[in-house]
Amino acid sequence: MSNVDWQGKHVTVAGLGVSGIPAARVLHGLGAVVTVVNDGDDERSRAQAAELEARGITVRLGDGDTLPASTELVVTAPGWKPGKPLFAAAADAGVPVWGDVELAWRLRGLDGRQPAPWLAVTGTNGKTTTVRMLASILEAAGLRTAAVGNIGVSLLDAVAGEQTYDVLAVELSSYQLHWAPSLRAHSAAVLNLAPDHLDWHGSMEAYAADKGRIYEGSRVACVYNAADPATEDLVREADVEEGCRAIGFTLATPGPSQLGVVDGILVDRAFVANRQKQAQELAEVADVNPPAPHNIANALAAAALARAFGVEPAAVRDGLRNFRPDPHRIEHVADVDRVAYVDDSKATNTHAAEASLAAYDSIVWIAGGLAKGATFDELVTGCAKRLRGVVLMGADRALIREALARHAPEVPVVDLDRTDTGAMSEAVREAARLARPGDTVLMAPACASMDMFVNYNKRGEAFADAVRARAAESA
Repeated sequence: MSNVDWQGKHVTVAGLGVSGIPAARVLHGLGAVVTVVNDGDDERSRAQAAELEARGITVRLGDGDTLPASTELVVTAPGWKPGKPLFAAAADAGVPVWGDVELAWRLRGLDGRQPAPWLAVTGTNGKTTTVRMLASILEAAGLRTAAVGNIGVSLLDAVAGEQTYDVLAVELSSYQLHWAPSLRAHSAAVLNLAPDHLDWHGSMEAYAADKGRIYEGSRVACVYNAADPATEDLVREADVEEGCRAIGFTLATPGPSQLGVVDGILVDRAFVANRQKQAQELAEVADVNPPAPHNIANALAAAALARAFGVEPAAVRDGLRNFRPDPHRIEHVADVDRVAYVDDSKATNTHAAEASLAAYDSIVWIAGGLAKGATFDELVTGCAKRLRGVVLMGADRALIREALARHAPEVPVVDLDRTDTGAMSEAVREAARLARPGDTVLMAPACASMDMFVNYNKRGEAFADAVRARAAESA
């Protein structure tokens, strides 16, 4: 599309925030007539609206369901559910609906520059870590890159800004993929699939189908998890460019066209001259921080995408060594009285908590919060032998308590009947009482945080503060 195409085009942007505001700014800069509609009408929304209105952009607060007259295109924030009346009105009027990712994809190269290829990542868990690992590897290879998308950096800013890139490491949520029908990545990965956001998608089948969109039209590689057959099924169903390869990653010894682990070494049997008989060493397991099983899988997926882009093995090693994980992702806080305290507040669903629990042998587990419709029997069954004890808190803790009673009745459980933020200090005290030297106190809640905390970050900070307070007492 050219500037002429956008000049005078009436575009409605649905939602303020990290995607809506950049979309409104970019479209207005291209000459479009932009109207922003937003459900909320609070102090923050009014401040954001004032900033946009100063640029000449119309904003309608508290009116996110009405399609403005003359709308020719709707650009939506990814979290807006497909069933909203606004989208029904757009469909009735024959008006297309794009997400911010779709808009960014179509605006690539608008200024005449060669568009940077996208290496795209999705999955129920591990997306942000994998994308940041990938960006670190690409940087180690001397490439101009950025970690963008659902990671918090707007793709529109990356595509339409002044900075030029050789390649982008792109995190995509199922919401973003739902609204991005034209996306065609250089290479793409689905890390794993587990039930999540089913209230938004309507079913597991619809959720998986939206995740699978990431593979559509891929040019070089579709990276899948050999331990999760559903991800390979999505590769089989995808319509890709001729010559695009299916590349698996595994924590076991890899077969041809896979990356895996042999004797503590990450190896590549996909991007080598003779993958039937050869393997290329990439890095050591010790180069992955932290070297938990699910994080090694993330590193292998990142390495596969980088190798698909032609990155040399030494850059994979150096990029993984340079990588530092974000806070609240299986983060070691402190050792107190020979007990390790680990913050994995980002484990907001059972699939993430399962991966976290598998990383330790003897655990006092702090869990609970908002279950989002999840069940916990499978999770408890899988980790029961690792549990020294459990401390429960939060609105839906009873669901976990009942699963423990069914599948791990011998494990001691402390049920904190409170949902205030101060409960975290009590939870850490109770966990310390249950723990023995050599144990790990692991906060991997398997639930969302909003019953007690603003977000998982605040929950993780509360845990870390409580642990440090305990360390100070023991000093």
